[in-house]
Formats: sequence, structure tokens, C-alpha cells
Amino acid sequence: MHNNLYAKIYVAGHCGMVGSAIVRKLEAKGYTNIVTRSHQQLDLLDQKAVFAFLAETQPEYLFIAAAKVGGIQANNTYRADFIYQNLVIEANLIHGAHLAGVDRLCFLGSSCIYPRDCAQPIKEEYLLTGRLEATNEPYAIAKIAGIKLCESYHVQYGRQYVSPMPTNLYGPNDNYDLVNSHVLPALIRKAHEAKQAGSKDLVVWGSGTPKREFLYVDDMADACVFLMENNINHGIYNVGTGSDITIRELAEAVMSVIGFEGSIVFDHTRPDGTPRKLLDVSRLKTLGWQAKTPLLEGIALAYATASFTQEDASA
Repeated sequence: MHNNLYAKIYVAGHCGMVGSAIVRKLEAKGYTNIVTRSHQQLDLLDQKAVFAFLAETQPEYLFIAAAKVGGIQANNTYRADFIYQNLVIEANLIHGAHLAGVDRLCFLGSSCIYPRDCAQPIKEEYLLTGRLEATNEPYAIAKIAGIKLCESYHVQYGRQYVSPMPTNLYGPNDNYDLVNSHVLPALIRKAHEAKQAGSKDLVVWGSGTPKREFLYVDDMADACVFLMENNINHGIYNVGTGSDITIRELAEAVMSVIGFEGSIVFDHTRPDGTPRKLLDVSRLKTLGWQAKTPLLEGIALAYATASFTQEDASA
């Protein structure tokens, strides 16, 4: 890909947080033939439309950043939507890409594919070695199916379909809806609104003890482009920073960036989710890639671009 800045590249899900970051990264590197379609222009749940689009467009590279995503509550509430929509989107795009002769594809997974209680840090080979976290099992199973689709098209047809697995992502174009967002954007919004309202407390879901790893979305985009440019032809690659912090420490970091000086109050009626989820990133590091953006710097960048007016529940 890096030898040809005119290569036709289709980014599915370019309006979302990861898709928009991939487009930014490609443009920054000088790629000029980037194809995108909004949901209004192309419904990825419509198999006939997706197959026809890929056959007509004939992209050389395809990034699948389109997905139905959300936090613990959204995953637990809209279980049927999360498994059905993600299965259909990825099946349409991956099989459609194969039919159209697309040889290079990057399918974005999620760290929730790994067993709930597996050893830390999580290695790629731990996939399918234990039970999943119950709250987001439908989403995780859909993502695992996507990984296996990529793997199977590589084995059967020699397609170069890779699957980077990001840890918790944040950054520009994140979803700040308080009910359906992930923990970091929710905390940014809560701290911002608490500061604006002159509140004394910041309410944080759960106990504050679970540990999480956070990756700035432009670093994730950089890893995806790296995999495609370096002709990595198949496999799963964890993408993260290699370090994690507790939810309490995360809340404190957000408060320091936003300048909110109140107290943290934990809502113990809310679920904690997985106790710890740290990715082993040595496989990608061995290839020569590692994350660049420190957490406090990333939170400041995310806050600077955050919009709290859009109530987008489906990301």
C-alpha cells in the first residue's frame, strides 16, 4: 500500500470514531483515492447493495471499522441488535470483498473477544479458551465470527485479511451519550457537566477497582495502516499501550485534565464488568509498532474535540 498513494482504499464506517481516524491517518500519509459511503448512501445490512457496491468500486484495500458499538449497558440491553447487526455487516463486507477480488482487508475487532477471566496480560492465543463476559457476549461472539471469517478466507482462498484487536479506544468523534457510551467518554462528560454545574461530586459506576487499558484512536488508526503497509497477510494483532490503570485512577486523570476538584462517589449498584483487561502487545511490537500518545495528553485532545450535544445512542 505504501508504494502506491493512488491505491483505491474503502473505509467502511468512516463517520465513526475509528473509521474517521483511519481516514485522517491515510490522508496524512498522502493517500488520495479513499472511498467512503455514509449509511444513507449504503446500508451495510443490505447484502445485495454491499455486494454490488464492492463489485462496482473494486477497492484494493478495505478497512472494516463499521460496527454497532456501545458500553456495558448498551451491550446488555440491545443484545439481539448487537449480535445480528455486527454479524451481518461483517459477513456482507468480508464475503463481498472476496467476491469482488479484494485481496487486502483489515477487520477491526475488540478486546472483549477474550475470555472474561483469562491470564493477564492477554495474548492473542487466549481466544476461545474460556467463557466470555456475560454483559457483552453477543457483541463478542459477532466479533469472534468476523475474526474467523478473515482467518478462513485466508486459509481457503489465500486472502490477506488481518484482524487488529484494539483495547478501549477514545478520542475525536467518540460517543458521549451518558447511557450508551464507554467509560472514558462518559467520565469526560460527567466531569465536564459536574464542573459546569458547580457540583461537589463525580458519580462513577461500579467500585472503581477494575483495571482498564486505554488507547488514543489515532494510534489505533496508525496500527491498522501499519499492518496494511507492511503486508501482514493474516492473523490477530492486539493493539494497545501495554499498561492499564484502575477506573478510580482514570476518573482522577479526567478530573485533572478538566479541572474538576470535587470528590469521586462510586455507584455500587452499577456493574463493574471484567475485573481486568490488559492486552499483551508484544506480537505487534515485534513487527515494529507501538503506541505513541500518553493518556493525559490523549484525554486533553479528546476533551478539546468533544461534543456533548449529540445524543447518539448507536455510535
